Amino acid sequence: MKYMLIMRATDEAYASFMDVDFNEIIEAMGRFNNEMISAGVLVAAEGLDDASQGVVVDYSSDPPVVTDGPYGETKELFGGFWILDVASKEEAVAWAKRAPMSGPGMKAEIRRVTSIDELPQDNEWIQKERAWRVATGQL
Repeated sequence: MKYMLIMRATDEAYASFMDVDFNEIIEAMGRFNNEMISAGVLVAAEGLDDASQGVVVDYSSDPPVVTDGPYGETKELFGGFWILDVASKEEAVAWAKRAPMSGPGMKAEIRRVTSIDELPQDNEWIQKERAWRVATGQL
């Protein structure tokens, strides 16, 4: 099963990282990523650019409204993610507990990544997506 570990932090937590040497952060994350690679569970890992560089597309109206970041009403922002291929949610939790993200306002949200196999296989769009995944080596 695949699980996504989503790095989340408050504005205050991000601000506290401004005082930490970037090389120390890279070193800690690198060691953690290497542990997951060695264990054979890491599928993907990416950091996200600063929220001030992003946008939100709000579909509450027609046409959708696009708002530049940062997002005033957001209490926590996503900072990056890992995708793990593990046997259970408990194993994903165990890896998340080891992540180098200590401190007030730092969190990891864990969500199972659903498989295309869980969707109706007789659906034309699912069949097209499956063919694309096969052609690109994802299945």
